[in-house]
Amino acid sequence: MRPLIIFAFVLFSVMGMTAQMQFETKVSKNKLGINERLRVDFTMNQDGDNFTPPDFDDFTVVAGPSQSVSNTWINGVRSFSKTYTYFLMPKRRGKITINQASIEYDGQVYKTIPVPIEVTAAVEIPTDPNDPEYIASQSIHLVAELSKSSPFLNEPITVTYKIYVNSYTNVSGWQVIDSPKFTDFWNQNVDRKHEVQNGTYNGQDYRYLILQETVLYPQKTGILKLEPLSMNVSVEVRTNRRDFFGNYMYKRVNRVFASQELTVNVKPLPEQGKPADFTGAVGTFKMDLSLTKDRVSATESTQAKITVTGQGNLKLFNLPKMDFPEHIEAYEPEHSENVVTKIDGMQGSITDSYTLVPNQKGKYLIPGVTFSYFDPGSRTYKTLRANDLNLKTEAAPAGVVTNAATGNTTSTVKLSVTSLGNQLRYLKRKTELKPVQNKKFFQSASFYASVLGPLLLIPIAMIIGRKQREFVSDQEGNRVRKANKLAKKYLSEAKNNLGNQQSFYESLERAFHNYLKAKLKIETSEFSKEKIEELLLEKQVTSEITANFIGLLKICELARYAPSSEVTMQRDYEKAVGLISTLDKQIK
Repeated sequence: MRPLIIFAFVLFSVMGMTAQMQFETKVSKNKLGINERLRVDFTMNQDGDNFTPPDFDDFTVVAGPSQSVSNTWINGVRSFSKTYTYFLMPKRRGKITINQASIEYDGQVYKTIPVPIEVTAAVEIPTDPNDPEYIASQSIHLVAELSKSSPFLNEPITVTYKIYVNSYTNVSGWQVIDSPKFTDFWNQNVDRKHEVQNGTYNGQDYRYLILQETVLYPQKTGILKLEPLSMNVSVEVRTNRRDFFGNYMYKRVNRVFASQELTVNVKPLPEQGKPADFTGAVGTFKMDLSLTKDRVSATESTQAKITVTGQGNLKLFNLPKMDFPEHIEAYEPEHSENVVTKIDGMQGSITDSYTLVPNQKGKYLIPGVTFSYFDPGSRTYKTLRANDLNLKTEAAPAGVVTNAATGNTTSTVKLSVTSLGNQLRYLKRKTELKPVQNKKFFQSASFYASVLGPLLLIPIAMIIGRKQREFVSDQEGNRVRKANKLAKKYLSEAKNNLGNQQSFYESLERAFHNYLKAKLKIETSEFSKEKIEELLLEKQVTSEITANFIGLLKICELARYAPSSEVTMQRDYEKAVGLISTLDKQIK
């Protein structure tokens, strides 16, 4: 009997331990590249309720949540498991924590333990020929091109990022998820209007678009690395299926593309022949030294200006300092720049302006300056010399006394009173009064108009004021009117851009955007075709008009990378005008 009691006690203890709630987070990997996906499973061994996932702020939820349940009996022992699965794509690099998820079971709340994840730069992903994403990867290439791989220190180079798309694939949108940091480089993006162009990649014909051009000035010698650019691209991949009209059908795939990592070998500037006054200028320059006025009176100011003009690292070096003779008070120079950054580097001029105030009469010699720079074209140092400046100072004006010891000046000029002479002859000393004609104003038409007119204006002013307040307070109406006006503007812009494919469809898409914001009260963050379709149907728009509108939106997205004729653009414009007119009538 005693062994049976012990056995029952052990059995119930094991069953009690089995019944204890276990809730945990499992990840497919703790370290991944920014172009990889992460699988996250929230697993429990009891059937809990009210599952609450963590906030995936640093991730894009690619898929999920999907739920799976497993309930098995083996040798009389029950095994239960419930799992919520997410597939995530990281938005940034660095240390990211998957926070706690929660579940309720048997009146208690259970939470998982936070899981740290390390996200690195983009990595090479093994390819699968049968994977649709692999097909997209063979059709689209994100490429980084470097103008020069072995520059001198502070010599400009340009890195250009291009996206190549073949003729069987369309790109409907993209989002940059990781930009290069350009560590150890002074950098600036070049703003240019980029258009789709035709070119070749690996010997095949492609369409390509320049995404970004950045001018870099290396600030450190040795082997420097340029991190890849990573983008999430929405790709329309052509399949072998055809629609009713015989056109190829496309399948949408979202995939992360990354450019290759580039290496720059930065050479130090040669030590041989380096001038003593060299301050780091690299490029080709000219120098000018001048005075705004070379002849002044004592205590009168003038300016000495030293200007360097040319092409090179204009913002990254100092101009030579100037020395001035005694008895000339010189203030700290005012630095000004007139520099633009183009695709081949910085161009323009920089100037230091010294304000000078001589305090004694005389002739002064202001010494010239030298300026040295390194010319990467000839690989030699060059020195520019500016001639001396001559400043002649006259005596101070009468009444201005100069203290020779301190250089301070004091004005003692007295102004004399000038006789006005006959300048006041126009003032009349005798008044001539004339009687006012006797006219009856009381009870005249003018009298009643002046008395009753303001009283009649009061209700009119009140009505106008009320209408103005209603107009100002009608924020919704004002927003609708403004959006309608913008929509008309963009439709007009689209009409003017007929023949220019990219500009036309961008204008058409902007018109749709503003129209929908006004009519459906939809914000930019909600501008998705699924949301638009849902709202149009809620507004009692027919399914046919809704499908036509969504179809035209897709045309605007895809037409940027697919060739279109002017006839097609004219047809799409007329269709857009008709759809907006029909939507105005159907939206309730």
